[in-house]
Amino acid sequence: MVKPWADAGYECLCVDMQHKGVSKVDNITFVGADVRDWLPPLSEYRIVFAFPPCTHLATSGARWFKDKGLSKLAEAIDIVDRCRLICEWTGAPYAIENPVSTLSTYWRKPDYTFNPYDFTAFELGDNYTKKTCLWTGGGFVMPPVNRAPDLDKPDNRILLAPDTANQSDIRSMTPKGFAQAVFLSNET
Repeated sequence: MVKPWADAGYECLCVDMQHKGVSKVDNITFVGADVRDWLPPLSEYRIVFAFPPCTHLATSGARWFKDKGLSKLAEAIDIVDRCRLICEWTGAPYAIENPVSTLSTYWRKPDYTFNPYDFTAFELGDNYTKKTCLWTGGGFVMPPVNRAPDLDKPDNRILLAPDTANQSDIRSMTPKGFAQAVFLSNET
């Protein structure tokens, strides 16, 4: 999601427990941290994106909710709320992303939804379905749909992704076309 911003010269932070320590590649600093215990550095932020884990929220996994119990739901809601607080604290435009999930019940309806194929004019390889929700604020501008003409019907690769160790990483990757469209709509 931050690549178009980094390519344009913005210094970007990516905070995720999957990262180890702190490392930097070009204009992107990767920080290994739990957002519930992390404070962003004082700075003037241009835009903020949050991608809280959907494992215990996405309705696609509703059949497992009862077995997970209340503690997993509480943990997931706590992470989302911390993301919201950080986003609002920065005073910058922001978007919090999650697939169709229980957030609509526990928090509020999303401000926007999209599918990756909505932005194939920027990336032909994004011709697939995955209804994604955005909760936004601070003046975030949702880009207009921009589909490439004459493409085949979008495929369902996310639902059909093989059950592998990195399946959740594959399913959660931000579509390149959407990232570019958001940059173009919010950079000015």
